Amino acid sequence: MRILVSAASKHGSTAEIATALAAALRHHGAQVDVVPPDKVENVDGYDAVVLGSAIYRSRWLRAARGLADAHGDALRDRTVFLFSSGPVANRDRPVNSPYDVATVTERTGACEHRMFAGKLDPAVLGAGERMVVRMAGARTGDFRDWEAIGTWASKIVASLSDLSDEPVSPGRPDPRR
Repeated sequence: MRILVSAASKHGSTAEIATALAAALRHHGAQVDVVPPDKVENVDGYDAVVLGSAIYRSRWLRAARGLADAHGDALRDRTVFLFSSGPVANRDRPVNSPYDVATVTERTGACEHRMFAGKLDPAVLGAGERMVVRMAGARTGDFRDWEAIGTWASKIVASLSDLSDEPVSPGRPDPRR
């Protein structure tokens, strides 16, 4: 099975999640390409697509939303998984939440969305971003859960394998193409 992993990343943390996810998918037998959303020309030849984005101001980054908009019809013909990263817990509440994931889910026909905590390193932030982080009371540090990312990869491969064993019904994308 061929899988495209594409993630929009502002400071590199989400790209690192995409790379780790791709490595775990490969470990479970998938052929995987990792391509930034603004470099994806088409999704032909992929059985599944994993699309992710960092969350800023409660929104996915423009590049990830743009991929969903530009290739929505083709994505709906594949099995699509979404992930978001970036929220860092503050007093047991997320600093921000991905309210526009519902729109991306609708455009792509995604079967699942996962939220992963991100990494907040003030050294890579601009002055305005550092001010927002201070005002929000966000904690700095690396909160990514690599084990959860690897576990999700194994579940993705298992679900795609299960789909390929089922007969294809009208109106449902053929995961074997």
